[in-house]
Amino acid sequence: MNTTHLHLTRREWITRTAALALASPLAPLLAAPEKRRFKIGACDWSIGKSSTPDAFEVAKEIGLDGVQVSLGSLANNMHLRQPEVQQQYKDAARQTGLEVSSLAIGEMNSIPYKSDPRTIEWVSDCVDVMKALGVKVVLLAFFGKGDLRDDKPGTDEVVKRLKAVAPKAEKAGVVLGIESWLSAEAHMDIIQRVGSPAVQVYYDVCNSNDRGYDIYKEIRWLGTKHICEFHMKENGSLLGQGKVDFQKVRQAMDEIGYAGWMQIEGAVPKGAKMLDSYKANCQFLRGIFPKNA
Repeated sequence: MNTTHLHLTRREWITRTAALALASPLAPLLAAPEKRRFKIGACDWSIGKSSTPDAFEVAKEIGLDGVQVSLGSLANNMHLRQPEVQQQYKDAARQTGLEVSSLAIGEMNSIPYKSDPRTIEWVSDCVDVMKALGVKVVLLAFFGKGDLRDDKPGTDEVVKRLKAVAPKAEKAGVVLGIESWLSAEAHMDIIQRVGSPAVQVYYDVCNSNDRGYDIYKEIRWLGTKHICEFHMKENGSLLGQGKVDFQKVRQAMDEIGYAGWMQIEGAVPKGAKMLDSYKANCQFLRGIFPKNA
């Protein structure tokens, strides 16, 4: 028997079988996760598991693709900077089949980037963490004590600090995303003053809508050049049952060609259970942003 001919025949059979599978109507559902246009995650603090790898098990139960992970807290000294903690998150992601979608430094709401020197190190170190975890975006929070509205000196200091760290972020191929109460125009003023593609807007549809901004116009105006990621949120309502029109959000995203992550935040009605709410929120978003489109 010609074993070489038999080997080639088997190999051809495997190749043809794989090609037929990819050509079937189910092919998009079999595509690797990284090939999908949209992925849905949730903030670890929103699902009750801030700064712990346990967030991945909860996210898996919800049906999400990943988790937006906190760099840490003041109490644990931003523990994700430690290699052994990073490994715990890598293990949790691998075991659940999910991803670390992006990072966040929420502690800057109470320990402001605009005034506290400790935050300079946090943001710089976060670039190294993103490289270690293969993550492209970090959310820098500017709420509470970190609010930049009507604070020119604070804004000037933020611009100064971002200018200093932006080259490091650029070299690493990562993005520092500003999430704040500011309008698209005010965000753009900061971005233009910093002058780096590594500084972009982390767009929260609920926050901006609550401030009275035309979010559908802002999304189109900022575009993918200036928006790094989205928070899909409502305050006190399930997604789709509040003030934000998510079909119009999808239309705006389509017009600018956005592809990537969106993180569910908030969106739990008063008295409702988080897990039930997040399963409903995930299912709602899947209807507008299906895995294969």
